[in-house]
Amino acid sequence: MSTTQDPGTRPQMVTCLWFNGQAEEAAHFYVETFAGYRPSSHVDAVHRSSIDVAPEREVLLKRGEVLTVDFTLDGQRFVGLNGSQDPVPHTDAVSFQILCENQQEVDHFADALSSEGGREVACGWVEDRYGVRWQVVPQVLLDLLAGGDSGTDQDAAARVQTAMMGMNRLSIEGLMDAAQDAHGAQGE
Repeated sequence: MSTTQDPGTRPQMVTCLWFNGQAEEAAHFYVETFAGYRPSSHVDAVHRSSIDVAPEREVLLKRGEVLTVDFTLDGQRFVGLNGSQDPVPHTDAVSFQILCENQQEVDHFADALSSEGGREVACGWVEDRYGVRWQVVPQVLLDLLAGGDSGTDQDAAARVQTAMMGMNRLSIEGLMDAAQDAHGAQGE
């Protein structure tokens, strides 16, 4: 990780993702996935091990192999760490939410992240080929659900939530339809 930045401008929190020898591949995959819609996405640095890493005499990482990769997605800094050869699974307990402005963005991120061994799960969740969990969420969903928080239209928010629970990939049209009442009028 870079230590040359002024501490006043250096981010104080950086997400570190553990990979089993695929940190550089994963960083490039994520940057390619995000770059078309989030221009502040790029690989920042690749750091190679200065030593053979052999905690129990078995060499897990040879000198010169990629140890960490610094990358940025939508302005958020990440570090990919090649931690070991043994799988360390990611879980649903930690996920990254991608807020999307339209259905084209929802489709792009869901398609890209679920490609080549990834999979779409319920309610807009995607598990990518590396096991990292993502929530591909149209901003309008949060806006529609917020109506129930303010008490302005709890029935519409309930219909939207019910519709969302029945979807894998979130459909803005389906969510908007659910927000309508039985007579086709916008809920109040």
